[in-house]
Amino acid sequence: MAKTSMVNRDIKRAKTVKKYAAKRAELKRQSVDPKVSFEDRMEAIKQLQKLPRDASPCRQRNRCELSGRSRGVYSKFGLGRNKLREATMRGDVPGLRKASW
Repeated sequence: MAKTSMVNRDIKRAKTVKKYAAKRAELKRQSVDPKVSFEDRMEAIKQLQKLPRDASPCRQRNRCELSGRSRGVYSKFGLGRNKLREATMRGDVPGLRKASW
């Protein structure tokens, strides 16, 4: 089980990303648009840098839905490798079973 504080921190980051998504997208668009003047592009970059760091989606971490584990997470299922194995053994994951050949 992951530390509760780390899981809570990721939840807080997700909220921050969602809050600033529209503003961030608009500033990113302005900063790379060649039709906008150089001064306006520089101003857009400055405004983008003033946003909170946690507003960037790349600061989020994939975590297991059940245990909060940050490594070994299968994004297709949203579970860590250990919990995915347990769910597979119980038959909770349709179309997935233990390999045997």
